[in-house]
Amino acid sequence: MTFTLADLEKRISERIHTTAAESYTRSLIDKGIAHCAKKMGEEAFETAIAAVQEDKGRFVSEAADLIYHLMVLMEARGVVLKDVEAELERRTAQSGHAEKASRKG
Repeated sequence: MTFTLADLEKRISERIHTTAAESYTRSLIDKGIAHCAKKMGEEAFETAIAAVQEDKGRFVSEAADLIYHLMVLMEARGVVLKDVEAELERRTAQSGHAEKASRKG
C-alpha cells in the first residue's frame, strides 16, 4: 500500500477532531491561519536550504514537512486537495509560460 496525499488529507481531517493535547495537527489549527501560514513558510525555507546544502534524505524529510504543513494550512482555510488538483488540471490546458503570463496581479 502506498501512502498518498489523499491519505494525508484524511489523517489531518481526522486529527482536527481530537484535542491539542492529543494532536500536533489540532494544536496548529487552534493557533489560527496566520500561525499555520507562518509554519508553512518556515518549512518552505528549510526545504529550499536542504535542497541546496543537504543530502537527499534531509531534503526528502524537509519536503515531507512542507507538504504536511501546507495541507494543514489548506485545512485551516477550508481548501481540499481536489480544489488544488482541479487548479493544476486547469493549468495543464496550456503551456507553463502561457499560463504564468495569463495570471492577474
